[in-house]
Amino acid sequence: MAGYPAWDQDSAQLIVAGLAHLEGATLPILHALQEEFGHVDPQAVPLIADALNLSRAEVHGAISFYHDFRTSPAPRRVIKLCRAEACQALGCEALVEHLAQDHGIAVDAHSQTSDVAVETVYCLGNCALGPAALVDGELIGRIDPARLSELCAGSDRGVRT
Repeated sequence: MAGYPAWDQDSAQLIVAGLAHLEGATLPILHALQEEFGHVDPQAVPLIADALNLSRAEVHGAISFYHDFRTSPAPRRVIKLCRAEACQALGCEALVEHLAQDHGIAVDAHSQTSDVAVETVYCLGNCALGPAALVDGELIGRIDPARLSELCAGSDRGVRT
């Protein structure tokens, strides 16, 4: 994954101030902060709330409602594992069990170790080649426990197939 600069309050303030004039500015600001820093630091909540005359609860609610916003730096690798019906029929739940038993990763809406985040998604549109996963933005079909272990360990061998 691309490296991001460390959170900087002054830079964040400039981003917020530069977009605060937009109608419905909350989401554009959140996206811009995440694009710049790789996450939306909790320190951004009062900055955004003050700039947009919103409560901190409203800003926090927007961050927590949209699952693509991160409040901590992103891990080295993000694996989005499909758990829709077609992938369930082809064994994705065995992969979930494998992650928990062999890697200590409990797959829920957002589960991560320091290096790997595994997120549940429902349908990647690759049903014929399930179980499917999206690894760092690249679609992988027919993923099995061995390949999943390689991906969790950091091997890119399983990505480019």
